[in-house]
Amino acid sequence: MGWSPGRAVSAAATLDTDVAAWVASQVGGALESVFDAVAATRADTADLLARASAHGRRPASADLAALRPGLHRRLTGQELVSGAGFVAAPGLLADVPAWLEWWQQDGDGDLRPLLLDLDPGHSAYSDYTHWDWFTLPRDTGHRAVAGPYVDYLCSDEYSLTLSAPVTTAGRFAGVAAADVYLRHFEAVVLPLLRRLPRPAHLVNARGRVAASADPAHLAGSLTKGPRFGDLLAGAAGADHPGLRLVPCHGVPLVLVLRES
Repeated sequence: MGWSPGRAVSAAATLDTDVAAWVASQVGGALESVFDAVAATRADTADLLARASAHGRRPASADLAALRPGLHRRLTGQELVSGAGFVAAPGLLADVPAWLEWWQQDGDGDLRPLLLDLDPGHSAYSDYTHWDWFTLPRDTGHRAVAGPYVDYLCSDEYSLTLSAPVTTAGRFAGVAAADVYLRHFEAVVLPLLRRLPRPAHLVNARGRVAASADPAHLAGSLTKGPRFGDLLAGAAGADHPGLRLVPCHGVPLVLVLRES
C-alpha cells in the first residue's frame, strides 16, 4: 500500500495518545509515592483508634503522639512531602473538640510540630472542615488532591494537599494527609507536560489546575466544563469539546490537553 494523508493523520493521533498516556502515567507515579506515605499514616491511625476502642474508651489527643515516629520517617524519607499528619474529625477525641497531629520539615531539614489555637471562640483556624482536603475524602470515601492554594494553616506556601479518609468502626474519623509544595511538584511534572504536542495542564476532581504548561490555564485557576470528578470515578479517558482528558493512572488528577 502507498502512503496516504489519512494514514499519516491516524498515526500522528495514535502517537499523541501514546505520549499523553505515558505522561499521565509518570505524573501518577510521582504522586503515588506521596499517597503511599498518606496510606501508611492512615493505617497507623486506624490501628491506634482500634486499640483505644478495644479498651472501651474514646481516644484522646495524647494518644496521637504514637503517630510521630512514622510521620517523622515519612517526612525525612519522601522527597516531595513537606508536611504530614492526621486531622481528627470534630468530636472524635475525648479531651478536645478538634486536633491536628501534624508535623513539618523546615528549610534546614528540622522537624517541628504545627501548633494551632483551635479554640472556636477566637481562632480563625478552629473549623478546618470546609477545606477540600477534608471534605473530599469525607464526602466521597476516596483519596483526594486539594489545591494548589496558599496554605495559611501550615506553611504560608503555595501547596497541594493529598489526603485519604480514616475510619473507625465504619465511621469517618478524620483524614490522613501530606502536603507538597507546588514548586516541588512543578519541578517534577512541568518537564513532562512540555513534552506533549499540545498545551496541557493537570486538574483535580474540582477542576482546579494543579500544574500547567498552558498559558491559558494558570495553576490555581479553574477549568470549567468537564465533570472531572465523574471522570476520575470511572478511571477512563474521555473527550470534551476542544479538550482531551486523560486520568493519571490511579491518582485523582486529570491530564487536560487543549486541541488548539
